[in-house]
Amino acid sequence: VWAAASRVPGSLSPFTGLRPARLWGAGPALLWGVGAARRWRSGCRGGGPGASGGGLGLARLLGLWARGPGTCRCGAFAGPGAPRLPRARFPGGPAAAAWAGDEAWRRGPAAPPGDKGRLRPAAAGLLEARKLLGLAYPERRRLAMQTSGQRIVNRLRTSLFSSILRQEVAFFDKTRTGELINRLSSDTALLGRSVTENLSDGLRAGAQASVGISMMFFVSPNLATFVLSVVPPVSIIAVIYGRYLRKLTKVTQDSLAQATQLAEERIGNVRTVRAFGKEMTEIEKYASKVDHVMQLARKEAFARAGFFGATGLSGNLIVLSVLYKGGLLMGSAHMTVGELSSFLMYAFWVGISIGGLSSFYSELMKGLGAGGRLWELLEREPKLPFNEGVILNEKSFQGALEFKNVHFAYPARPEVPIFQDFSLSIPSGSVTALVGPSGSGKSTVLSLLLRLYDPASGTISLDGHDIRQLNPVWLRSKIGTVSQEPILFSCSIAENIAYGADDPSSVTTEEIQRVAEVANAVAFIQNFPQGFNTVVGEKGVLLSGGQKQRIAIARALLKNPKILLLDEATSALDAENEYLVQEALDRLLDGRTVLVIAHRLSTIKNANMVAVLDQGKITEYGKHEELLSKPNGIYRKLMNKQSFISA
Repeated sequence: VWAAASRVPGSLSPFTGLRPARLWGAGPALLWGVGAARRWRSGCRGGGPGASGGGLGLARLLGLWARGPGTCRCGAFAGPGAPRLPRARFPGGPAAAAWAGDEAWRRGPAAPPGDKGRLRPAAAGLLEARKLLGLAYPERRRLAMQTSGQRIVNRLRTSLFSSILRQEVAFFDKTRTGELINRLSSDTALLGRSVTENLSDGLRAGAQASVGISMMFFVSPNLATFVLSVVPPVSIIAVIYGRYLRKLTKVTQDSLAQATQLAEERIGNVRTVRAFGKEMTEIEKYASKVDHVMQLARKEAFARAGFFGATGLSGNLIVLSVLYKGGLLMGSAHMTVGELSSFLMYAFWVGISIGGLSSFYSELMKGLGAGGRLWELLEREPKLPFNEGVILNEKSFQGALEFKNVHFAYPARPEVPIFQDFSLSIPSGSVTALVGPSGSGKSTVLSLLLRLYDPASGTISLDGHDIRQLNPVWLRSKIGTVSQEPILFSCSIAENIAYGADDPSSVTTEEIQRVAEVANAVAFIQNFPQGFNTVVGEKGVLLSGGQKQRIAIARALLKNPKILLLDEATSALDAENEYLVQEALDRLLDGRTVLVIAHRLSTIKNANMVAVLDQGKITEYGKHEELLSKPNGIYRKLMNKQSFISA
């Protein structure tokens, strides 16, 4: 489309003295151009009209988009314009321009150059209305899409985080933390853009291209058929490019996840890195990971450049085809100037829409590549139920535990059996000490009681009920744990203690102080300037081992469990801290069913019964004195070791 730059004498070509015009100025400019053509017709012979045209992934994306906020769906078609050419997309514009052009043409040579007074006011009014409509919508659409996009990303991240936390522990044995973090951050953001802005732009561009092509066939079926012959080759290129980009995006996101995993692990263990002087080694490892990501990004950039170059070339071919074929049709009196100008404007319209579709297609393939991993996580059903099963009557609940003929191997190492015909009975309200050589499976017993894993065969029962029939959430609410290396969250001491309650937000300051006092933790907490509001750092790194143990005991006390599991809670402490922690534990044991994994003689002596675990089964069971009296017994041999002699 051209706009007149100067008045043109009647005997010159209508394109003489014309310059390229912005498309949003095409309406009034076309009137000037047609006026020049009218004047040229009046002085030339033979002119004028009297002289002798990835399907499942996409469905999921569309489903996520359809379930999004109303502004997301409406935003796809809210504005008649794209950000680059916001006023060129009103469908009536080319038709109105064609009608106005033919009106000017039919007026004949009577009007002097530059006289627009004889044009019907409705024509110019319609064109100006088109411009105003184009101005009204883009900013509102941009706001709607950004806000609705953030809502979808937030909901996607929440759903993904919920799905991750519902998975069984065996899933985390095989999946790296950094990979999951990358899925939550990078992949969801990429998919969110595909669902909102990119998918919206693509649907809108597709609708506009469909309308434009329909109008092209309406104006001139012959010219439209000739012009669209370029579509099949471009479609083949798009399919090849899309498959390549989708695969490349998956590889890129996986490589980025590996880099994230490396960074998360090294930063989380920076003290170990610093202690061994491995800073430069780790920097080189991380640089190698991100360099690999950069190489993949370069491949994507080259592929995008080739694809957009091909689509851009096809757009130029369309315009040249319109000019060439349209000129022939005008010469044979099969088209008028108005029809050709209208067709040309629709061709521009379709070309711009195809450009939008190309960008949309490229981003869509990236979204589908990133979405593949997300769909796997979102749709993965945990192998162990999360919150289903029987809940026992609170009044009759006793807390008696029993293992019967249990066989077990970790899912990540199925070829290495841990338990073979393991049986153990723990009466309600008793304290049972579990001892055995390192690696015999003592900590695995606690994991099975918490139902972090299920045995391959045999049963684990609570008050005679197989725990596989019980609700796991209810079961764990009745069990308190204190491990050798308790994990604290990066928040205040008060918040860490309150975490043991069913509803941490309802715990009062008095309750926190009471359990901290019972756990022998008040003295050191009050020595901190901020007291209970002291932030403990990541995993409680700002506290000593004994301090973390006592906060963990306070957390278990606040939970007030019927069953208590202690995993070598005092084995790594010095004598002073061991005394304080052991005193707190003695208060915690009262009236509960307790299974304690012990290395200290003082802990074992306080137990009602001692069970010796060796080679995947209980080999000895009885009181401390009884087992010690067997000179060749495993327990006696264990007690002769240094770790058991010291008390």
